[in-house]
Amino acid sequence: MGQAREVMDRATDAMNARDKEALAACYADDAVAFTPDEGEITGRDRVTGYLFQLWDAMPDLSYESREKYETGNVAIDEGVVTGTNTGAMKMATGETLQPTGKKVTVRSCDIIHVEAGVIKTHHFYFDQLDFMGQLGLLPESMTRHMSSH
Repeated sequence: MGQAREVMDRATDAMNARDKEALAACYADDAVAFTPDEGEITGRDRVTGYLFQLWDAMPDLSYESREKYETGNVAIDEGVVTGTNTGAMKMATGETLQPTGKKVTVRSCDIIHVEAGVIKTHHFYFDQLDFMGQLGLLPESMTRHMSSH
């Protein structure tokens, strides 16, 4: 196991344990995250803040890895994020959505680049429409169309 895999596993363990300090220690001060919902996020505090918001919205959030890859200073995890929306959720638009009480299960892929033992870049990939649909936040016609595929 190389350094990139070790850092990815440590970050995943910290996420699942809701350990803010351990998670923050996985990122460089100038880390950059690329997200499907908020775009580019720069700086350790902003990147970890993005993840902490998920804990606020889904206190039972968990990640189950399905596939793990590593090459050089890059680690890739494919998995499933599961949680129940029992807390308010801050949206990229600045608005706050009240809890829906709905459980979500969304496939995800994370790609990190590691330098000097910390994450320099983190690419988050997940299907926003699937996520919003499971929360019941899309028009019914759109949700019906998505579930037929």
